[in-house]
Amino acid sequence: MAVLHNRINQAELKALLLQETEPRITISFYQYFPIPDPQLFRDELYKALNALKVFGRIYVAHEGINAQISVPESKFDAFKQSLYAIPALNGLRLNIAVDDDGKSFWVLKIKVREKIVADGISDPSFSMENKGRYVNAEQMNDMLHNGDAVVIDMRNHYEYEVGHFENAIEIPSDTFREQLPMAVEMMQAQKDKNIIMYCTGGIRCEKASAYMLHSGFKNVFHLEGGIINYAKQVKEAGMESKFIGKNFVFDDRLGERITPDIISKCHQCGQPADTHTNCKNDGCHLLFIQCEACATKYDGCCSEACQHVYHLPEEQQKELRKGIDKGMMVFNKSKKRLRPKLAELNNKNNER
Repeated sequence: MAVLHNRINQAELKALLLQETEPRITISFYQYFPIPDPQLFRDELYKALNALKVFGRIYVAHEGINAQISVPESKFDAFKQSLYAIPALNGLRLNIAVDDDGKSFWVLKIKVREKIVADGISDPSFSMENKGRYVNAEQMNDMLHNGDAVVIDMRNHYEYEVGHFENAIEIPSDTFREQLPMAVEMMQAQKDKNIIMYCTGGIRCEKASAYMLHSGFKNVFHLEGGIINYAKQVKEAGMESKFIGKNFVFDDRLGERITPDIISKCHQCGQPADTHTNCKNDGCHLLFIQCEACATKYDGCCSEACQHVYHLPEEQQKELRKGIDKGMMVFNKSKKRLRPKLAELNNKNNER
């Protein structure tokens, strides 16, 4: 019987990836379509992609598939043939990364989930069949230039912080499930206007557009293929990019540059910076923005407290980490929820 999951530890897999000489292509794709047996679909997909040395993170649910992967260049055509052999995915648009070193993933993980994007929608009458109209890069630029549309960013605050469309409205939340009802509430006064929703690769804004229509809005659009596809179309057509800065991505790169503009600041010193990193202290791993100078000063840590822990012997660090649930560790601009678990870790350190 074929092994349908990885059995090698993460450190070894990452080392093997770094030893690879063949370039890889980083790709994202999604599709909403009914999957009667997600587990069976998952297992068959794993066997096909594992044979092609595909790495990445894929979620499968009754409502469809959501994937971020990397493929060896020599196996790209075979990958497309394998994917397009699935009738519902035949001809599916593949979003190819615009700023890519091919080192985005080092293992293949395919998981069955309740939904491919957690939305918190419980209304049984909600349907993805009624969704907003697609706009491509040229149409997006035209609507922005004419000023006849309200643009809504359906990403998390830390994504918006490093890059977004001009005059885009941020829905201030850490989770998509919170954003959906917030977007409906915030846009009540704009119900008669054209509303364009966008996200990283299209999956969130497509569902958001359907939810807005479900909530009574009429003129709803969403950016086809998200920022990734927009950047590709803009580059190929030689158009001006109305998206400014960096596009945050959920792989080891943590971002791909769209324009040279740096619109955010280092969370430690306040100087212009847009490089996301995870705190090097394994008991923290806070996601935050850090400039090169602070990365050197704090050894890649988010604070002096974490820097101190980072330099302790590994066994002592493990003891400090016991019982610490890091949860969703991201720098929050409001600072109301900034590093709550880190405080717990520091208290344990002080007690010892």
